[in-house]
Amino acid sequence: EPDLPNIGDFAQHQTHALDGNASPMLQLARIADKKISEASLRSFLGSFGFSGERMDTPSERFSGGERARLALALIVWQRPNVLILDEPTNHLDLDMRHALTMALQDFEGAVVLVSHERQLIASVCDELLLVHNGQCREFDGDLTAYADWLRQARIEMIKNGQKPAEPVKSQVEVKATISRLDKEAQRKEAARQRELSRPIRKNIEKCETQISKVTPRLAEIQSLLGDSALYDASRKNDLLKLMNEQTELKAKLETAEEQMLELMMELESLEQSF
Repeated sequence: EPDLPNIGDFAQHQTHALDGNASPMLQLARIADKKISEASLRSFLGSFGFSGERMDTPSERFSGGERARLALALIVWQRPNVLILDEPTNHLDLDMRHALTMALQDFEGAVVLVSHERQLIASVCDELLLVHNGQCREFDGDLTAYADWLRQARIEMIKNGQKPAEPVKSQVEVKATISRLDKEAQRKEAARQRELSRPIRKNIEKCETQISKVTPRLAEIQSLLGDSALYDASRKNDLLKLMNEQTELKAKLETAEEQMLELMMELESLEQSF
């Protein structure tokens, strides 16, 4: 019988499974072969950005980025032949994102990656899977082609949700009539078109305002989560409060961005019909 795959799974909340009372060295030693030298263990942890002092520090004192690095290190040490990564770059700084990219490029097993990081996807993935309308299939194209597909899909979605448009012939006739109007009539027509598009533009402005409010606070929370003191047991409530706020704001940001994209496509479609 073929060997069962050794699966390594790194999810967004994998860091919660760490032993907060144990140091990186202790947690790695628990899963390492007893014959492996301490120097080898320390060298491995060093490749994940842990200095000598941090290797012996209880992980409950670590920032979110350090905990994510430790969780990844423990998974990689076990040499899985199938590695499943769900948003692995959350809480990682630029240097660690680059290090992760290099490690995945050298990884000899299979990698299943779920990520919003375009650079990571472009650098690591050989195949893209498209999940749409309850179905999953291989996507024949790169990220640029996916962006084009997504734009067209959203246009179709918007069209399906609107009232039937006027026949193409009547739109052509309107354009032909406008071309024969004098300048005053053209100015009136331009004003009419602006009035028709005004509700969409106002909604776009509302989305932009919401995004401009949410983004700075998210950046502030990200900075606060990088403070190792926040992970002391005495500040557990503060940590949970920040993480809950981060989750809520990310959802609001995603919704606002989706709405703005749909509105911009609706505006583009409306202006093309003038």
